[in-house]
Amino acid sequence: MASTDRQLIALFLDMLAAERGAARNTLLAYGRDLAQASEWLGGRLARADTAALAQLSMHWAGLARSSAARKGSAVRQFLGFLASDGIRADNPGADLALPAIARPLPKSLDPRDVERLFAALAEKLAADPAPRTLRLAALVELLYGSGLRATELVSLPRQAVRPGRGFIILAGKGGKERLVPIGSRAEAAVASHAALVPVAARYLFPSRGGHLTRLRLYQLLKDLAASAGIPPERVSPHVLRHAFATHLLEGGADLRTLQTLLGHADIATTQIYTHVAAAALVALVNSRHPLGDSPA
Repeated sequence: MASTDRQLIALFLDMLAAERGAARNTLLAYGRDLAQASEWLGGRLARADTAALAQLSMHWAGLARSSAARKGSAVRQFLGFLASDGIRADNPGADLALPAIARPLPKSLDPRDVERLFAALAEKLAADPAPRTLRLAALVELLYGSGLRATELVSLPRQAVRPGRGFIILAGKGGKERLVPIGSRAEAAVASHAALVPVAARYLFPSRGGHLTRLRLYQLLKDLAASAGIPPERVSPHVLRHAFATHLLEGGADLRTLQTLLGHADIATTQIYTHVAAAALVALVNSRHPLGDSPA
């Protein structure tokens, strides 16, 4: 790598650390990406023109989209830094196209899987209505019935769910408050569990002086999934939250209502559930329509 590139990359990384407070791992990743780009261009990254950047894009063509996008972003920021500091007069990096990163569809559960999950829960309650089972029932009913985030659920205050009110008010991400509906089933499950929690307790799901951990919540759900005959890796608090959203949308809920219930700041985040619902419809047509891909 030419000394000029090496010096300028070091200067760029110093700026990221001093002015943007970039973390050490970020600086290391940017340093590697820029060093590699410089090597591919024969030490001429700082002087790269549009043709040279096109050459870089060809090198990135075989990479995963996320990797190519990261490398492209590093180069764009580096060339932008050089231009803003007057080290070069132009900035060809502004026109460097970055590969679009497809946002993965959220994992969800088929309604039949949800039924199996609740059937397994009912069996547990019938066989052993111990405090730990009542707690599990309250957790699962709130996750699927109200779409709470795992952190929101485990940290619920002791008096959060009041009988007969039908909703709770949460301080979610960014401290923004939102109203979350609590169905009669969830309310009944919480009441049975709460009756065993000291009134003076700080949390609805206390544990060792604090509240139930997210890790323990994950473990409880995976154990329940195994009992229901569902692969444990398919079930998590986030998957149940997604199932809540997807099944509401499929049942006729509008996006704005869903946005409010989920606590999304941007409706674009909520719109991804339309793709989940659409994917389910496509699968249904392919499996059931006379001209579908699969035999009926």
